[in-house]
Amino acid sequence: MFEFLFKRQGGKSGDKPEAKPAAAKASAPAGAKSGAGRSGSAVSAPATAPDGPHAARLALADARARQAERLKQLGADEAAAVDFILQSEFSELRLAAAELIHGRDHLERVHAAMRNVDRRVAKLVQGRLDAIRHHESELRRGEEALAQARSLLNDTLLTPNHVAELDRKWSVIRAPELTAEFDTVRAELGRRLASQVALQRAMIDRLSALRALEAGGLDAAALAARLAGLWQEHEAALQDPGHASLPRALVAEFAAEHARLTAGLATIEQDQAALAAREAALAAWQAQAPAELKRETLRREWQRLPALPSNAAATAVQAGFDALLASLPQEAQRPAPAATTVESARPAGKPAARGADQAFLDKLDALEAALQQGSLGTAADLDKALKEAKDKGMRLSAPQADRLAHLRAELKRLSDWARWGGNVSREELIKTVEALPTQGLEMAELAKKVGSMRDRWKALDSLSGPAPRSLWERFDAACSAAYAPAAAHFRQLADERHANAARGQALVEEAMAEVGRLQSGEADWKHVSGTVQRLRTAWSHLGAVDRKEKKRLDALFAEALTTLQRPLEDQRRVEIAVREQLIEEVRKLDPHERHAVDMLRELQARWQEHARALPLERKAEQALWQRFRGACDALFAARKEQAHAADSERRAHESAKEALCERLEAAAPDASPANVGKLLREAAAEWQAIGPVPRAHEARIDKRYHAAIARVQQHADAARRAQDTVLAGTVRDKLRLVQALEMALANPGAPTQAADWRARWDAMLALEGGYEPILRSRFEAALAALEASEDERAAYVRAMEDNRGRLLNDLLRLEIAAGIDSGPEFARERLRLQVEVLQSSLKSGQKPGAQAAELRVLLALPTLLDVRTETRIEHLLLRQPKDNP
Repeated sequence: MFEFLFKRQGGKSGDKPEAKPAAAKASAPAGAKSGAGRSGSAVSAPATAPDGPHAARLALADARARQAERLKQLGADEAAAVDFILQSEFSELRLAAAELIHGRDHLERVHAAMRNVDRRVAKLVQGRLDAIRHHESELRRGEEALAQARSLLNDTLLTPNHVAELDRKWSVIRAPELTAEFDTVRAELGRRLASQVALQRAMIDRLSALRALEAGGLDAAALAARLAGLWQEHEAALQDPGHASLPRALVAEFAAEHARLTAGLATIEQDQAALAAREAALAAWQAQAPAELKRETLRREWQRLPALPSNAAATAVQAGFDALLASLPQEAQRPAPAATTVESARPAGKPAARGADQAFLDKLDALEAALQQGSLGTAADLDKALKEAKDKGMRLSAPQADRLAHLRAELKRLSDWARWGGNVSREELIKTVEALPTQGLEMAELAKKVGSMRDRWKALDSLSGPAPRSLWERFDAACSAAYAPAAAHFRQLADERHANAARGQALVEEAMAEVGRLQSGEADWKHVSGTVQRLRTAWSHLGAVDRKEKKRLDALFAEALTTLQRPLEDQRRVEIAVREQLIEEVRKLDPHERHAVDMLRELQARWQEHARALPLERKAEQALWQRFRGACDALFAARKEQAHAADSERRAHESAKEALCERLEAAAPDASPANVGKLLREAAAEWQAIGPVPRAHEARIDKRYHAAIARVQQHADAARRAQDTVLAGTVRDKLRLVQALEMALANPGAPTQAADWRARWDAMLALEGGYEPILRSRFEAALAALEASEDERAAYVRAMEDNRGRLLNDLLRLEIAAGIDSGPEFARERLRLQVEVLQSSLKSGQKPGAQAAELRVLLALPTLLDVRTETRIEHLLLRQPKDNP
């Protein structure tokens, strides 16, 4: 575990771990005997005899030349380059060999060997490893995004926010290998979204068409055909692959509205039959001679006919009957019949004969009104009240009895029709329930659907009477069949909860058994620690349990785990104190003492023994290990003499970076958009060329450098914004001049001297970018119209008026794209355009520079504007300069 602490720096892989570092060799006394010291730690004698400084320099130069020649022969052999780096004694040759290595395995081997030997090679290798890891990380993120895109493609319900989140995630991923595949999947997602939008719009249109049928005035056959067609379209939409995107409320509302209109077909047919019967009777009476007709007979027969509906045709038929009665000779002085759908059986202003009181007559009138309005529930209640009043001994006159009998017959007929319509609606409900298993709904939604279908059945029972037993059995069987998968699913969930509860009980029993062993004195702390960690992990993955059972199990498990952890924590505190003592003993070791390495090995062995006996919490273990390893590293760091040269080089690098920061800080006030790119590139290249600085100052100098870069960029951005503001102001002034000239064309009383207009134009500054030719062309066209004939001038004014609608539409689009409020008067049109812009962006994406191009097209369009529109265009100009070409 600790062999890396004793490995000779820069040594071969075959070096023994017991060998001392190279720094220890260099610091050994010159007169030390070759046999002195422990086995494996003695300092070997130099290979050449010390013939003087000149001979040493020659030997060093010769060794450098041989290794340089060997370096030239490496070619593209990365394995040979790795061996060369591990054997070479010259840092510049190692660095040159490191430039040849690109494979990950070779880079990791070199980095492990050179991490504490040659910082330049380690930094080069670390940079390449970081690049490889970054590329692999980007590939992993790209594959995750691609997997997410495929998952969205396979989802039944695709929502735009998920696709937008996928686009944001992909926008920061750099994985060219996956771009083509992702673009293919993304295009399919776009097509899915467009299909869902079309499906939802068709659903809204069908619902609107369904609601419009009631006021369409169709006869029963046409209405039935139209309802059947709309229902077929609805069924086809529910079978579409994207049907899950349909709002559930709209689907349910369509089904309810369709059922209501289907049930109302019976009433329409009844009204048409009643109207036809009365028209036939009226035509037969009108064909007879007036002398053959009797007024009272006609009234009685007219009352026996079915009640007229409340529409214009019924009113016309009633008016024809009233005219027929008026044409008959007067039999007696009796008030004319009221122009109502049912004649009153008693003269106005006289009390009822033979005991009928006013309350009874009022209820009779209310019953008649309820029948005319189709309120069968209210009519049934009133009929019951009339029956109770009659049972108390009230005697009615013959007309009143006839009227009551006629109304009760009408109530029975309407009730029969309502029962028939209810059965039709029940048939539709049965079909809907039978289709539920084919819709692929989620189990919770399926259960909710079946419950709602049963509620609607109960509502039909209350509105149109009880259903036939055969229909109820069919409906109940369909509901049971549709609910069967959900019932099985819920049973499975319940079984899983019971199984999870059983596993939880087993974990509690295991924890209590471990508590019993601990209390009996059979404590194996390593086993106890592992058991606590395993039980805690298993409990976190237990799964769903019934709430009441979960509460009981949580309490038992928490109590058992607390009982286990209390003595374990006490023992861990003792172990932490022992580890602290070991760290202090390592710190007290003298790095220059001969037996310091042996003493350190002994301390490391003791550390490993304690670590095996009782593992600590991971965080505490890591913190103590880092401190112990830091103390060991500090011991060996003190034995390295090369640190002084490295520190001097780092200080020189620090001075160079300080000078670079000073130059950047001095150049920041003069930074402009024209030279800022070159300045920053040169500064970055120079910064990368400078070597590392002392670690203690690395954060400070990096912070200063980044602050200087940010300051230069800030000044350049401020200058760029100022230029954009000046450009926007100039564009606005010239646009105002052009608009004033166009308004002068439309206003015959305004000054129309072309020379004055041209002088005002020439007095303005020329525009940069692409706005000058656009506005000049528009200005010249207006001047040409000003100097042309009256007909051509009028044609130009009409063209400007015709352009107003296009300009307002384009202006609204640009405001949507720029995020500018258009005002409440454009809210409806803005909402419509937002949907179009969203659909267009989903299909083709947002092209770079598209907004700037659309703005130039808007400025080139001559038109007459009001003050509000001019203000909106100027506001848009202030927000758009950054997009100018």
